[in-house]
Amino acid sequence: MDPMDKIILSSLYLTDLEPGLSPFNRIRARIPIDKKFYRSRVNILERRGLVEKYNDETKLTFIGRDALKVVLVGGVFDLIHPGHIHTLKAAKAQGDVLVVVVARTSTAMKINKDRKIYHDENTRRELVASLSSVDWAIIGKEGTLYDTVEYVKPDIIALGYDQAHSEKDISDNCKRRNLNVRIVRLNTPIPGTKSSAIKNELGEGDCFYKI
Repeated sequence: MDPMDKIILSSLYLTDLEPGLSPFNRIRARIPIDKKFYRSRVNILERRGLVEKYNDETKLTFIGRDALKVVLVGGVFDLIHPGHIHTLKAAKAQGDVLVVVVARTSTAMKINKDRKIYHDENTRRELVASLSSVDWAIIGKEGTLYDTVEYVKPDIIALGYDQAHSEKDISDNCKRRNLNVRIVRLNTPIPGTKSSAIKNELGEGDCFYKI
């Protein structure tokens, strides 16, 4: 598939989750694109059955959604460091769209009530969203991780090399919700670069949240 067509399909998927920004403007925020060219590509995608027009809006069809691989990654992301950058780039390489779930402060504190969190959840989301490899960053839903997974409906959940979750447990929980998700464990060339190590240097102890 033409790379631009993948970009258009991705923008339609993201607009369905976050309607405030049109697919065209979402693309224009990242790359220069002419509206006439955009419409011509959308018309081609419509003829191929990948998109459809509904109430003057363009939506993905089931075929169009199946043409995308959506990758989900989660964490606190309080102090962005090289390990995060590598992980997010590696996660994006697994698919077409990278959605990052930033843990709510309340969720992170439930894991460790003594931790120090430097940035509020909205600031952490903005920091993550500013990274070029990230297509969309959201704050996790109240409840469990799987409420957010059910909302995003990713094809792949990517785990950092040191995140504590079991691939089997995540897979089993997704199946219970009728979600067909592949779980991948990412490697890192810099395993010593961790939020916990940085915060230990700052005197705050182990504050890294494993989603």
